[in-house]
Amino acid sequence: PARKRPVLAFFAGQIHGYLRPLLLQHWENRDPRMKVFGPLPWEEGRKKGEAYAQYMRSSKYCICPRGYKVNSPRVVEAIFYECVPVIISDNFVPSFFEVFNWAAFSVVVAEKDVPRLKEVLAAIPKKKYLALHEGVRRVQQHFLWHKQP
Repeated sequence: PARKRPVLAFFAGQIHGYLRPLLLQHWENRDPRMKVFGPLPWEEGRKKGEAYAQYMRSSKYCICPRGYKVNSPRVVEAIFYECVPVIISDNFVPSFFEVFNWAAFSVVVAEKDVPRLKEVLAAIPKKKYLALHEGVRRVQQHFLWHKQP
């Protein structure tokens, strides 16, 4: 549920490009509400990816920074776990932009604002966050793989 997500923002992934190292420099181990990591270590006794999924399920916002690739599955993973995607990629054109109103279910943050990321996200009013979360729930079915068309 939207109201039971104690983590403000989460990111874990490969550290490449110029933006991801900057994200870690400013936020890794800096604030308990900002869970920012490089690759998550595999934990004995847990399925691979279980910790990643749990962080997404317990976070309000999932940080989706640019890397080397034009696109990554991170946005879709965030939507799957009902975590509002935070896109940090100047000049990014989202998939299906002509069909979906991305402003209704995601947040775009300028690359220059990475040092202020917590401030930017914490300033989003609760009512707006709940609307974004509901927007994620509404579009979720369009981002999932279905066996039958």
